[in-house]
Amino acid sequence: MLHEPTPQPNRIVVVGGGMAAARLVEGLVERGLGPQVTVLAEEQHAPYNRILLSAVLEGTHRPGALALREKQWYADRGVDLRLNSLVVDVHRDTKTVELADRTTVSYDQLVLATGAIPTLPPIRGVVRMDGSMDPRVQAFRSLDDCARLLALLDRKSDHPRSAVIVGGGLLGLQVSRALAVRGIETEIVEGRDHLLSSQVDASAGKVLKRSMAKLGTQVYLGARATRLTDEGLRLDNGYILETDLVVLTAGGRPRANLARRAELTVDRGIVVDDQLRSVDDPDVYAIGDCAEHNATTTGFVSPAWEQAGVLADVLAGNDAAYEGHRIVARLRATDLEVCVLGEPENEAGEVVEIANPIKGTHRKLVVRDGRIVAGALVGDLSRVGLITQAFDRQTVLGEHEAGQLLLPEPSSSGSGIADLPDDAEVCACAGVRAGRIRACRSLEDVRDTTRATTGCGGCAPTVRLLLASSPSKRSVEGIPS
Repeated sequence: MLHEPTPQPNRIVVVGGGMAAARLVEGLVERGLGPQVTVLAEEQHAPYNRILLSAVLEGTHRPGALALREKQWYADRGVDLRLNSLVVDVHRDTKTVELADRTTVSYDQLVLATGAIPTLPPIRGVVRMDGSMDPRVQAFRSLDDCARLLALLDRKSDHPRSAVIVGGGLLGLQVSRALAVRGIETEIVEGRDHLLSSQVDASAGKVLKRSMAKLGTQVYLGARATRLTDEGLRLDNGYILETDLVVLTAGGRPRANLARRAELTVDRGIVVDDQLRSVDDPDVYAIGDCAEHNATTTGFVSPAWEQAGVLADVLAGNDAAYEGHRIVARLRATDLEVCVLGEPENEAGEVVEIANPIKGTHRKLVVRDGRIVAGALVGDLSRVGLITQAFDRQTVLGEHEAGQLLLPEPSSSGSGIADLPDDAEVCACAGVRAGRIRACRSLEDVRDTTRATTGCGGCAPTVRLLLASSPSKRSVEGIPS
């Protein structure tokens, strides 16, 4: 009697070893698909928390603490994690990917999670005649970049005493503060007219510039670096900044070269549908910074993890669709407090705003139909828990409630954490609610069972307070601040 051959399980190949890829693999493992997954990661490190690199530079985190999962975790669950594996081509006709060493890996379903590549500003002298980078210039995108910077700072002699940060976005401010904490004199060059121009308005940007000046960092706005010489970094306004170190943090763009070579539709990123599937090939998907959904790309971890959860369902054969994600972005830097909800500069609605430039605070909410649709909080995050809750749940606010939310807490014990209901979202990156945090015994339990605090890290203070205020007085030792 003839028996039909047992169908082989689909081979799922993930190209990329970043935070989006790691979250997807976790979702596939939860759905029993671990043994079908191969991860091709270009870096030598297992997937790690890229957002906390500035905390490593600052010295508040160890490099080893950034790992999202240890290599053994993947092996124990049947996932084939291959490090130092650079993919150079996707052959859709044969359903294989080609690596730099010319070996190939076959797939049934391919996920591109290739992230973004840093934008190199057009500064003459950064790249020398022989094609090498000037030794004073450092990028800051990876754990290896961070290690090179730390090696420079740790030299017993001839270590940098001054640094110019090119780029005044979230990463630029974090790197500047990290270097300043280590005793490096820092300056920031930003081509636009205010800091964090993609996230906050000019008024908030002025507050940030003033705060940076109080912390000892000079900021040059509306200026572009044009040339690096022996004298220093020349700006287009004629200034020459003498410096030992130039750190490039001027943004990035979706890494979509593989998709272009494979003749997939790429606009700014790899164009995908609501199932995160390429619009050209039903067996190719894209998530994270490299993906473009509804003409939108994102550089934040929370939507990338949301996409990863949806795609894990899709690859497991379940009905799921990605409908976009409300972004909550936190700046992690000593003595700087910033939280951005959505896109406050692009959302239409009524604006509620309170500012105190002398104190260094600026708080703004955009309200439409009684709901918070966006916001920016600079210098005072005492009520960020309640504001994020209202934003996440799209709570209809009373006539005066938006203004009341912007007032500082009357006491230092505030932040509204004790008042958060169990269904209030605490970790925007992983979608974790207060009730799940309260049910945990320790930070390790929080990390392992919910993944809260492993994304941008902005929820760590809230997690600490939730655990500390729980009836059982659970251990909170080791939670990063």
